Amino acid sequence: MKKKYIVFGAMAMALGLKAQKPDTAYQKKTLSKTDIEAVFSYYGQDGNNSAVTGGTGTEKLTVYAPNLKIAHHFKGRNTLAFSGGVDVITSASTDNIDFVVSSASRVDARSHADFDYRRELKNAPVGIAGGAGFSLESDYLSLPFRLGLDYTAPSQMNSFQLAFQANFDDLRWGRLNEDYKRPVTLVYPVELRGQEWFDIYRRNSYTLKMGFSQVVNKRLILAIFPEVHYQKGLLSTPFHRVYFNDGSLKVENLPRQRWKLPVGLQANYFLGSRMVLKGNYSFYKDDFGITAHAFQVENTIKISPAVALSALLRYYTQKASRYFKPFEQHEAGENFYTSDYDLAGLGSWKLGVNARLAPFWYVGNRCSFNEVNIRYAWYHRSNGLEAHILTFSFGLSIEGKKGKKR
Repeated sequence: MKKKYIVFGAMAMALGLKAQKPDTAYQKKTLSKTDIEAVFSYYGQDGNNSAVTGGTGTEKLTVYAPNLKIAHHFKGRNTLAFSGGVDVITSASTDNIDFVVSSASRVDARSHADFDYRRELKNAPVGIAGGAGFSLESDYLSLPFRLGLDYTAPSQMNSFQLAFQANFDDLRWGRLNEDYKRPVTLVYPVELRGQEWFDIYRRNSYTLKMGFSQVVNKRLILAIFPEVHYQKGLLSTPFHRVYFNDGSLKVENLPRQRWKLPVGLQANYFLGSRMVLKGNYSFYKDDFGITAHAFQVENTIKISPAVALSALLRYYTQKASRYFKPFEQHEAGENFYTSDYDLAGLGSWKLGVNARLAPFWYVGNRCSFNEVNIRYAWYHRSNGLEAHILTFSFGLSIEGKKGKKR
Protein backbone atom coordinates (compact mmCIF):
# COMPACT_ATOMS: atom_id res chain seq x y z
CA MET A 1 0.00 0.00 0.00
CA LYS A 2 1.30 3.42 -0.90
CA LYS A 3 1.78 5.54 2.22
CA LYS A 4 3.11 9.08 2.80
CA TYR A 5 4.96 8.50 6.01
CA ILE A 6 8.47 8.08 7.35
CA VAL A 7 9.34 4.93 9.21
CA PHE A 8 12.42 4.48 11.38
CA GLY A 9 13.90 1.25 12.58
CA ALA A 10 12.85 -2.41 12.93
CA MET A 11 12.16 -5.56 15.05
CA ALA A 12 14.26 -7.65 17.48
CA MET A 13 16.18 -10.90 17.39
CA ALA A 14 18.79 -12.37 19.73
CA LEU A 15 22.13 -13.50 18.33
CA GLY A 16 24.57 -15.59 20.35
CA LEU A 17 28.13 -16.89 20.12
CA LYS A 18 29.24 -20.06 21.87
CA ALA A 19 31.99 -19.59 24.40
CA GLN A 20 35.38 -21.14 23.73
CA LYS A 21 37.35 -22.89 26.43
CA PRO A 22 40.24 -20.83 27.82
CA ASP A 23 43.85 -21.68 27.07
CA THR A 24 46.37 -20.39 29.57
CA ALA A 25 49.01 -20.06 26.83
CA TYR A 26 47.07 -17.17 25.25
CA GLN A 27 46.25 -13.57 26.15
CA LYS A 28 42.64 -12.34 26.33
CA LYS A 29 40.91 -10.82 23.31
CA THR A 30 37.31 -10.00 22.41
CA LEU A 31 35.83 -12.55 20.01
CA SER A 32 32.56 -10.78 19.22
CA LYS A 33 30.44 -7.71 19.78
CA THR A 34 26.72 -7.05 19.40
CA ASP A 35 25.29 -3.57 18.80
CA ILE A 36 21.62 -3.04 19.64
CA GLU A 37 19.54 0.01 18.71
CA ALA A 38 15.93 0.41 19.84
CA VAL A 39 13.84 3.03 18.03
CA PHE A 40 10.40 4.37 18.92
CA SER A 41 8.82 6.80 16.46
CA TYR A 42 5.60 8.69 15.85
CA TYR A 43 4.50 10.22 12.57
CA GLY A 44 1.35 12.28 12.10
CA GLN A 45 0.15 14.19 9.06
CA ASP A 46 -2.90 16.06 7.83
CA GLY A 47 -3.86 17.60 4.52
CA ASN A 48 -6.70 17.91 2.02
CA ASN A 49 -5.47 16.34 -1.23
CA SER A 50 -6.01 12.60 -0.80
CA ALA A 51 -5.43 10.52 -3.93
CA VAL A 52 -7.91 7.96 -2.57
CA THR A 53 -10.73 10.46 -3.21
CA GLY A 54 -9.36 11.95 -6.41
CA GLY A 55 -7.01 14.65 -5.16
CA THR A 56 -9.35 16.22 -2.63
CA GLY A 57 -10.35 15.14 0.88
CA THR A 58 -8.59 14.20 4.11
CA GLU A 59 -5.01 12.93 4.19
CA LYS A 60 -5.01 12.45 7.96
CA LEU A 61 -2.67 9.63 8.96
CA THR A 62 -0.73 8.51 12.03
CA VAL A 63 1.98 5.87 12.39
CA TYR A 64 3.38 4.35 15.59
CA ALA A 65 6.54 2.33 14.99
CA PRO A 66 8.46 0.58 17.79
CA ASN A 67 11.49 -1.12 16.23
CA LEU A 68 14.86 -2.70 16.95
CA LYS A 69 18.09 -3.28 15.04
CA ILE A 70 20.81 -5.76 15.98
CA ALA A 71 24.28 -6.06 14.41
CA HIS A 72 26.53 -8.90 15.54
CA HIS A 73 30.26 -8.52 14.75
CA PHE A 74 32.35 -11.67 15.01
CA LYS A 75 35.76 -13.05 14.05
CA GLY A 76 36.98 -9.52 13.38
CA ARG A 77 35.73 -9.21 9.81
CA ASN A 78 32.13 -10.42 9.80
CA THR A 79 28.84 -8.66 10.61
CA LEU A 80 25.43 -10.30 10.75
CA ALA A 81 22.50 -7.88 11.07
CA PHE A 82 18.81 -8.34 11.61
CA SER A 83 16.14 -5.66 11.70
CA GLY A 84 12.38 -5.65 11.66
CA GLY A 85 9.27 -4.25 13.23
CA VAL A 86 5.56 -3.60 13.07
CA ASP A 87 4.23 -0.16 12.09
CA VAL A 88 0.67 0.52 13.27
CA ILE A 89 -1.04 2.83 10.77
CA THR A 90 -4.29 4.75 11.19
CA SER A 91 -5.41 6.39 7.96
CA ALA A 92 -8.61 8.38 7.44
CA SER A 93 -7.91 8.61 3.70
CA THR A 94 -7.57 4.84 3.32
CA ASP A 95 -10.86 4.53 5.19
CA ASN A 96 -12.47 6.33 2.24
CA ILE A 97 -11.81 3.42 -0.14
CA ASP A 98 -15.29 2.23 0.79
CA PHE A 99 -16.61 5.45 2.44
CA VAL A 100 -17.36 3.60 5.69
CA VAL A 101 -15.98 5.79 8.47
CA SER A 102 -13.97 3.83 11.05
CA SER A 103 -14.12 0.64 8.98
CA ALA A 104 -11.55 -2.14 9.25
CA SER A 105 -9.41 -0.44 6.59
CA ARG A 106 -8.86 2.57 8.85
CA VAL A 107 -6.27 0.73 10.96
CA ASP A 108 -3.58 -1.33 9.28
CA ALA A 109 -0.18 -2.72 10.20
CA ARG A 110 3.01 -3.24 8.25
CA SER A 111 5.36 -6.00 9.38
CA HIS A 112 8.89 -5.99 8.02
CA ALA A 113 12.18 -7.79 8.61
CA ASP A 114 15.62 -7.78 6.98
CA PHE A 115 18.69 -10.00 7.25
CA ASP A 116 22.11 -8.75 6.11
CA TYR A 117 25.61 -10.18 6.15
CA ARG A 118 28.87 -8.30 5.50
CA ARG A 119 32.44 -9.60 5.36
CA GLU A 120 35.70 -7.70 5.05
CA LEU A 121 38.19 -9.53 2.86
CA LYS A 122 41.41 -10.54 4.60
CA ASN A 123 43.96 -9.53 1.96
CA ALA A 124 42.25 -6.42 0.53
CA PRO A 125 40.46 -3.32 1.93
CA VAL A 126 37.20 -4.55 0.44
CA GLY A 127 33.87 -5.45 2.02
CA ILE A 128 31.15 -7.57 0.42
CA ALA A 129 27.55 -7.70 1.64
CA GLY A 130 24.23 -9.33 0.87
CA GLY A 131 20.77 -9.38 2.35
CA ALA A 132 17.10 -10.20 1.97
CA GLY A 133 13.86 -9.51 3.79
CA PHE A 134 10.14 -8.96 3.54
CA SER A 135 7.50 -6.27 4.05
CA LEU A 136 3.89 -7.34 4.55
CA GLU A 137 0.69 -5.32 4.75
CA SER A 138 -2.94 -6.25 4.16
CA ASP A 139 -2.72 -5.49 0.45
CA TYR A 140 0.87 -6.15 -0.54
CA LEU A 141 3.90 -8.36 -0.02
CA SER A 142 7.35 -7.06 -0.92
CA LEU A 143 10.49 -9.21 -1.07
CA PRO A 144 13.78 -7.25 -1.28
CA PHE A 145 17.19 -8.71 -2.13
CA ARG A 146 20.51 -6.82 -1.85
CA LEU A 147 24.15 -7.15 -2.88
CA GLY A 148 26.91 -4.68 -2.10
CA LEU A 149 30.63 -3.98 -2.43
CA ASP A 150 32.72 -1.29 -0.75
CA TYR A 151 36.37 -0.28 -0.93
CA THR A 152 38.39 2.03 1.31
CA ALA A 153 41.86 3.07 0.20
CA PRO A 154 44.75 2.13 2.52
CA SER A 155 45.36 5.84 3.06
CA GLN A 156 41.74 6.20 4.34
CA MET A 157 41.46 9.29 2.10
CA ASN A 158 38.77 7.97 -0.25
CA SER A 159 36.19 5.21 -0.49
CA PHE A 160 33.83 3.69 -3.05
CA GLN A 161 30.52 1.84 -2.65
CA LEU A 162 28.46 -0.13 -5.13
CA ALA A 163 25.09 -1.70 -4.27
CA PHE A 164 22.28 -3.43 -6.15
CA GLN A 165 18.77 -4.06 -4.83
CA ALA A 166 15.75 -5.80 -6.36
CA ASN A 167 12.22 -5.64 -4.91
CA PHE A 168 9.48 -8.02 -5.99
CA ASP A 169 6.01 -6.82 -4.96
CA ASP A 170 2.63 -8.57 -5.07
CA LEU A 171 -0.16 -5.97 -4.66
CA ARG A 172 -3.07 -8.31 -3.97
CA TRP A 173 -5.19 -8.14 -0.81
CA GLY A 174 -6.22 -11.09 1.37
CA ARG A 175 -3.15 -12.47 3.16
CA LEU A 176 -4.12 -11.03 6.55
CA ASN A 177 -7.87 -11.55 6.16
CA GLU A 178 -9.06 -14.37 8.40
CA ASP A 179 -11.51 -15.61 5.72
CA TYR A 180 -8.85 -16.01 3.00
CA LYS A 181 -5.29 -16.03 4.43
CA ARG A 182 -3.95 -15.85 0.85
CA PRO A 183 -3.63 -13.21 -1.90
CA VAL A 184 -7.00 -12.84 -3.62
CA THR A 185 -7.56 -9.56 -5.47
CA LEU A 186 -6.51 -5.97 -6.00
CA VAL A 187 -8.40 -3.41 -3.90
CA TYR A 188 -10.50 -0.97 -5.96
CA PRO A 189 -12.71 1.89 -4.71
CA VAL A 190 -16.07 0.50 -3.66
CA GLU A 191 -18.09 2.00 -6.53
CA LEU A 192 -15.58 0.81 -9.18
CA ARG A 193 -15.49 -2.88 -8.29
CA GLY A 194 -17.76 -3.96 -11.14
CA GLN A 195 -14.80 -4.60 -13.46
CA GLU A 196 -11.16 -5.67 -13.35
CA TRP A 197 -9.21 -2.50 -14.13
CA PHE A 198 -5.83 -4.26 -14.30
CA ASP A 199 -4.77 -7.70 -15.52
CA ILE A 200 -1.49 -7.61 -13.58
CA TYR A 201 -0.77 -7.42 -9.86
CA ARG A 202 3.04 -7.52 -9.66
CA ARG A 203 5.61 -4.72 -9.54
CA ASN A 204 9.37 -5.28 -9.81
CA SER A 205 11.90 -2.60 -8.90
CA TYR A 206 15.65 -2.59 -9.52
CA THR A 207 18.12 -0.10 -8.06
CA LEU A 208 21.83 0.43 -8.70
CA LYS A 209 23.52 2.74 -6.19
CA MET A 210 27.07 4.10 -6.26
CA GLY A 211 28.99 6.30 -3.89
CA PHE A 212 32.39 7.96 -3.86
CA SER A 213 33.86 10.02 -1.00
CA GLN A 214 37.11 11.96 -0.85
CA VAL A 215 38.92 13.56 2.08
CA VAL A 216 40.07 16.88 0.62
CA ASN A 217 41.88 18.10 3.72
CA LYS A 218 41.60 17.87 7.50
CA ARG A 219 38.40 19.92 7.46
CA LEU A 220 36.55 19.00 4.26
CA ILE A 221 35.06 15.73 2.96
CA LEU A 222 33.19 15.56 -0.37
CA ALA A 223 30.98 12.75 -1.69
CA ILE A 224 28.77 11.96 -4.66
CA PHE A 225 25.97 9.35 -4.80
CA PRO A 226 24.52 8.59 -8.27
CA GLU A 227 21.69 6.05 -8.64
CA VAL A 228 19.62 4.37 -11.34
CA HIS A 229 16.12 2.99 -10.63
CA TYR A 230 13.92 0.95 -12.96
CA GLN A 231 10.37 -0.23 -12.22
CA LYS A 232 8.14 -2.51 -14.24
CA GLY A 233 4.62 -3.80 -13.63
CA LEU A 234 1.63 -2.25 -11.88
CA LEU A 235 2.84 1.25 -10.96
CA SER A 236 -0.68 2.59 -10.35
CA THR A 237 -2.29 2.39 -6.92
CA PRO A 238 -5.54 0.46 -7.55
CA PHE A 239 -7.62 2.28 -4.92
CA HIS A 240 -6.78 5.81 -6.11
CA ARG A 241 -9.72 7.52 -7.81
CA VAL A 242 -9.49 10.00 -10.71
CA TYR A 243 -12.43 12.34 -11.47
CA PHE A 244 -12.63 13.72 -15.04
CA ASN A 245 -13.96 17.05 -16.30
CA ASP A 246 -16.99 15.35 -17.91
CA GLY A 247 -18.11 13.89 -14.57
CA SER A 248 -16.80 10.36 -15.20
CA LEU A 249 -14.73 8.39 -12.68
CA LYS A 250 -11.91 5.86 -13.17
CA VAL A 251 -9.13 4.11 -11.28
CA GLU A 252 -5.71 5.80 -11.49
CA ASN A 253 -3.72 4.57 -14.51
CA LEU A 254 0.02 5.06 -15.03
CA PRO A 255 2.55 3.57 -17.48
CA ARG A 256 3.88 0.07 -16.74
CA GLN A 257 7.55 1.19 -16.72
CA ARG A 258 9.44 3.97 -15.00
CA TRP A 259 13.08 5.12 -14.95
CA LYS A 260 14.39 7.29 -12.11
CA LEU A 261 17.79 9.02 -12.08
CA PRO A 262 18.72 10.63 -8.72
CA VAL A 263 22.15 11.95 -7.80
CA GLY A 264 23.29 13.41 -4.49
CA LEU A 265 26.21 15.65 -3.56
CA GLN A 266 27.44 16.01 0.01
CA ALA A 267 30.01 18.19 1.74
CA ASN A 268 31.00 17.85 5.42
CA TYR A 269 33.04 20.74 6.80
CA PHE A 270 34.63 20.65 10.27
CA LEU A 271 34.48 24.21 11.57
CA GLY A 272 36.38 23.30 14.71
CA SER A 273 36.55 20.75 17.47
CA ARG A 274 32.94 21.46 18.46
CA MET A 275 31.09 22.07 15.19
CA VAL A 276 30.40 20.17 11.94
CA LEU A 277 28.46 21.63 9.01
CA LYS A 278 26.88 19.21 6.53
CA GLY A 279 25.50 20.32 3.18
CA ASN A 280 23.56 18.20 0.69
CA TYR A 281 22.18 18.81 -2.78
CA SER A 282 20.06 16.21 -4.58
CA PHE A 283 18.87 16.16 -8.18
CA TYR A 284 16.11 13.86 -9.47
CA LYS A 285 14.64 13.19 -12.89
CA ASP A 286 12.33 10.48 -14.23
CA ASP A 287 10.48 9.61 -17.43
CA PHE A 288 7.11 10.57 -15.89
CA GLY A 289 8.24 14.16 -16.43
CA ILE A 290 9.24 14.98 -12.84
CA THR A 291 12.37 17.04 -12.21
CA ALA A 292 13.26 17.79 -8.59
CA HIS A 293 15.90 19.57 -6.51
CA ALA A 294 16.57 19.29 -2.77
CA PHE A 295 18.87 21.41 -0.59
CA GLN A 296 19.70 20.46 2.99
CA VAL A 297 21.93 21.99 5.66
CA GLU A 298 22.64 20.41 9.04
CA ASN A 299 24.75 21.93 11.79
CA THR A 300 26.00 19.84 14.73
CA ILE A 301 27.45 21.46 17.84
CA LYS A 302 29.30 19.38 20.42
CA ILE A 303 28.41 20.81 23.82
CA SER A 304 30.65 18.34 25.66
CA PRO A 305 32.33 15.01 24.86
CA ALA A 306 29.01 13.29 25.64
CA VAL A 307 26.40 15.82 24.41
CA ALA A 308 25.71 17.09 20.88
CA LEU A 309 22.88 19.18 19.41
CA SER A 310 21.92 19.34 15.72
CA ALA A 311 19.61 21.49 13.64
CA LEU A 312 18.44 20.63 10.12
CA LEU A 313 16.83 22.64 7.32
CA ARG A 314 15.70 21.05 4.03
CA TYR A 315 13.98 22.59 1.01
CA TYR A 316 12.56 20.50 -1.83
CA THR A 317 10.93 21.51 -5.10
CA GLN A 318 9.62 19.45 -8.02
CA LYS A 319 8.03 19.91 -11.43
CA ALA A 320 4.77 17.99 -11.90
CA SER A 321 4.47 14.73 -13.79
CA ARG A 322 2.88 14.97 -17.22
CA TYR A 323 0.25 12.51 -15.97
CA PHE A 324 -0.92 14.64 -13.03
CA LYS A 325 -3.94 16.93 -12.92
CA PRO A 326 -6.04 18.02 -9.93
CA PHE A 327 -9.61 16.99 -9.15
CA GLU A 328 -11.92 17.01 -12.23
CA GLN A 329 -9.31 18.48 -14.59
CA HIS A 330 -8.32 15.38 -16.60
CA GLU A 331 -9.70 14.97 -20.13
CA ALA A 332 -11.77 11.82 -20.69
CA GLY A 333 -9.63 10.64 -23.62
CA GLU A 334 -6.27 10.60 -21.80
CA ASN A 335 -4.38 7.28 -21.65
CA PHE A 336 -2.64 7.88 -18.32
CA TYR A 337 -3.94 9.94 -15.42
CA THR A 338 -3.47 10.53 -11.69
CA SER A 339 -4.53 13.08 -9.07
CA ASP A 340 -1.93 11.94 -6.54
CA TYR A 341 -0.18 15.07 -5.24
CA ASP A 342 3.05 13.11 -4.77
CA LEU A 343 3.33 13.60 -8.55
CA ALA A 344 2.23 17.26 -8.55
CA GLY A 345 4.35 20.36 -8.87
CA LEU A 346 5.13 21.45 -5.33
CA GLY A 347 7.66 22.65 -2.81
CA SER A 348 8.28 21.58 0.78
CA TRP A 349 10.19 22.58 3.89
CA LYS A 350 11.50 20.37 6.67
CA LEU A 351 12.89 21.68 9.95
CA GLY A 352 14.40 19.34 12.49
CA VAL A 353 16.36 19.23 15.76
CA ASN A 354 18.26 16.37 17.37
CA ALA A 355 19.78 15.92 20.82
CA ARG A 356 22.36 13.17 21.31
CA LEU A 357 23.74 11.91 24.60
CA ALA A 358 26.68 9.51 24.37
CA PRO A 359 27.91 8.78 27.90
CA PHE A 360 29.37 5.31 27.16
CA TRP A 361 28.50 3.85 30.55
CA TYR A 362 29.24 0.25 31.43
CA VAL A 363 26.16 -1.38 32.94
CA GLY A 364 27.81 -4.75 33.46
CA ASN A 365 31.03 -6.59 32.77
CA ARG A 366 30.45 -6.66 29.02
CA CYS A 367 27.46 -4.37 28.35
CA SER A 368 27.85 -0.65 27.63
CA PHE A 369 25.18 2.02 27.20
CA ASN A 370 26.32 4.01 24.16
CA GLU A 371 23.86 6.76 23.24
CA VAL A 372 20.38 8.27 23.36
CA ASN A 373 18.89 10.31 20.52
CA ILE A 374 15.74 12.44 20.56
CA ARG A 375 14.68 13.82 17.17
CA TYR A 376 11.82 16.07 16.13
CA ALA A 377 10.98 17.32 12.63
CA TRP A 378 8.23 19.49 11.16
CA TYR A 379 7.32 19.07 7.50
CA HIS A 380 5.23 21.46 5.38
CA ARG A 381 4.24 21.10 1.74
CA SER A 382 3.02 23.89 -0.53
CA ASN A 383 -0.37 22.19 -1.06
CA GLY A 384 -1.06 22.45 2.68
CA LEU A 385 0.02 19.01 3.93
CA GLU A 386 1.80 19.15 7.28
CA ALA A 387 3.50 16.43 9.29
CA HIS A 388 5.23 16.01 12.66
CA ILE A 389 7.83 13.31 13.30
CA LEU A 390 9.10 12.43 16.79
CA THR A 391 11.74 9.74 17.29
CA PHE A 392 13.46 8.36 20.38
CA SER A 393 16.30 5.85 20.16
CA PHE A 394 18.97 4.35 22.39
CA GLY A 395 21.92 2.07 21.72
CA LEU A 396 23.72 -0.67 23.64
CA SER A 397 26.80 -2.76 22.93
CA ILE A 398 27.50 -6.21 24.34
CA GLU A 399 30.99 -7.64 24.11
CA GLY A 400 31.37 -11.37 23.61
CA LYS A 401 33.27 -13.59 26.00
CA LYS A 402 37.00 -13.30 26.01
CA GLY A 403 39.25 -15.73 24.24
CA LYS A 404 43.04 -16.05 24.60
CA LYS A 405 45.70 -14.84 22.26
CA ARG A 406 49.35 -15.96 22.31
